Amino acid sequence: MFNPESSLDDTLPGEISVFWKKGLFDLFSGIDGVSIHYAQFIQEQANRPTIIIVPGRCESYLKYQELSFDLYCQGYNIFIIDHRGQGLSGRMLKNHNKGYVVKFQDYVDDLHNFIDNIVTPQSSEKPYLLAHSMGGTIATRFMQDCPNAIKAAVISSPMLGFYSGLLPNSIAKILVAIKLKLNNIISTTPWYFFGQKDYFAKSFSDNKLTHSIQRYHYFVDLYEKNKVIQLGGVTTHWLAQSIAAQKELFTKITHLKTPILLLQARADSIVCQQAQDNFCQQLHALQPQSCPGGVPSRIDNAFHELFFETDDLREQAITQSLAWFTQHN
Repeated sequence: MFNPESSLDDTLPGEISVFWKKGLFDLFSGIDGVSIHYAQFIQEQANRPTIIIVPGRCESYLKYQELSFDLYCQGYNIFIIDHRGQGLSGRMLKNHNKGYVVKFQDYVDDLHNFIDNIVTPQSSEKPYLLAHSMGGTIATRFMQDCPNAIKAAVISSPMLGFYSGLLPNSIAKILVAIKLKLNNIISTTPWYFFGQKDYFAKSFSDNKLTHSIQRYHYFVDLYEKNKVIQLGGVTTHWLAQSIAAQKELFTKITHLKTPILLLQARADSIVCQQAQDNFCQQLHALQPQSCPGGVPSRIDNAFHELFFETDDLREQAITQSLAWFTQHN
């Protein structure tokens, strides 16, 4: 039904490349004049439904060629945004490797600008949102600010809380606050958080993003050939802004009106699954059409990047997403 990983070596330079070349690639001026790049793919047939892809941290729309192809083949117009500070969009620090944003709300406002001024004028009806990881937080905050803008949304492995391993989450947050205060006292340059550094490609055996060796090697090669999209670890400032955004998201959960499906990768060690569980339980109690049964839609054995997983896991994520959109047509 969707492009198989076994054929990537043929379809990427073949069918997918032909499709990709038909896209429009442009930019607009975001908050504080930062250039925000995006890609769009419009069906030849008029009045087709639209999906906006909202990527995660470190990602670029260039990484989403296969998924865009699969969704376009299902009859959707596709729009993808590159967030500020990553991908092809403008960076705010001298060291372009550092994950940084002045305010998390800047991501949200850029998405708002993108939807209002780029997507809506080219759409015959309200769009759907398909958002991953950090993009899930951005998309959810946008839907809280604009509760009637989106027809339905799927948030995949959303960054609603961070996975801190054996370290209690409360202690991790204290460490972030202490290091941020120290950073602000000593230097005007945002520091990396503990253990974070410039971009480097992990071996497949060390990665916690996907079980698909073909798809993993595809995006490692992509980042090697397009060094401009490389991004390293996060700054303490970015972490503090993200933690504040996560808190705000839960505080404003009553603002959500859009039907939301949350896809949970059960082997995810990047973001906090308990935060996703809590979100679904609270949202379903307020809005029964979201998070059916009050729980995430769980995909067993999957790592963080559901849309780049092995075929059996990826197909579950795409099929459930498309079914959700069809249900809310």
